Amino acid sequence: MCLLLTALDAHPDYKLIVAANRDEYYARPATPAHWWHDQPQIFAGRDLQHGGTWLGVSRSGRFAALTNFRDPRTFKADAPSRGSLPRDFLIAEHSADAHAEALTQRSSIYNDFNLVLWDGVQARVFASRGAYSAEISPGLSAVSNHLPNTPWPKVVRSKASLADLLAQPGALQRDAIFALLRDRSPARDDELPETGVGLTLERELSPIFIAHDGYGTRCSTLVTVDRNGHVEFEERGYAPGAALQHVSRQHLNLR
Repeated sequence: MCLLLTALDAHPDYKLIVAANRDEYYARPATPAHWWHDQPQIFAGRDLQHGGTWLGVSRSGRFAALTNFRDPRTFKADAPSRGSLPRDFLIAEHSADAHAEALTQRSSIYNDFNLVLWDGVQARVFASRGAYSAEISPGLSAVSNHLPNTPWPKVVRSKASLADLLAQPGALQRDAIFALLRDRSPARDDELPETGVGLTLERELSPIFIAHDGYGTRCSTLVTVDRNGHVEFEERGYAPGAALQHVSRQHLNLR
């Protein structure tokens, strides 16, 4: 994932709302969200290169999602896949707090990442850069490819847009949230971060929705958990050039 918006107790009808974009190379094979045959408690997309995921839910009411930390200077070519991190939490039984605490002992073996966890009661974010861990407070939070809530333009813009949508009366405007996630407006040069990839690539990676040559937003996902424990999961997948390629939906009631 490369943009992850979390709204915790920020809407009268929902305990949790997550809106996210996964950015990845188009050539990297993956399957749309589905129930995994080998781990049937998991509903998630799957990376076919290493077998992990970037975002998913479990039948027992757990949620996990991952973003990478963009810093090519510290990249380790031999590091294990980070896709195992959401998967491991989805099949676990301990709390988000305990899971984050255990990660402090082994997170350095991976390339840097941010991991958002929800165990059905508590939400927590873990950032491997600095082994930072914090409970997510009620309200809106966001993480892209730096530390949580770093005010990159896409983070600031998407949080403000989601806040406006959640403040509107009536039913949650799901299509409007997906439209937010398809915003291809680039940031101004004076707003761009410096992550070591050069100005041209910083520009191309600055929109909420990326459509770069060979790399871009592969899917957008909206997950909602209402006050009665009903989960709605919708994933919209995109081909190169941003054409809609697939839609995966799942409804479940948490135990």
